[in-house]
Amino acid sequence: MQNLVEIKENIVLIRINKLFDPAMTQEQMYEATRGVWRIGSRRNKADFAFAVFKGEVKEVYKIISWHPAGTLKYYSRIINSFLEKNDMGKRWEFDGVVAEEEIRKKYVGQSVKQFFQKGASNPVI
Repeated sequence: MQNLVEIKENIVLIRINKLFDPAMTQEQMYEATRGVWRIGSRRNKADFAFAVFKGEVKEVYKIISWHPAGTLKYYSRIINSFLEKNDMGKRWEFDGVVAEEEIRKKYVGQSVKQFFQKGASNPVI
């Protein structure tokens, strides 16, 4: 059983349950995590984004900047279905890099299940 992790950094948790594959590349993991999400202005307070699969942190990204969804190019993921939705003005994506090793060691492989309410469908908290 995983220990519940205490988070001290300003973060956003992004569930990638539908996109995750254990064989995915680093680029695929990053693109699955960075967009295209419905998230409000609280995104601007986050320094890091956690890629979460079934409650476990799979990767941590340092957020450099946020952009309206569809602004950045995707190489391993098709986002056209999102671009056609009427809510695109409310969807965002971030530009970032894999976080420094010190941060990754603290969180990758740790459980963040306690932050997700049972039955909640929103992938971003």
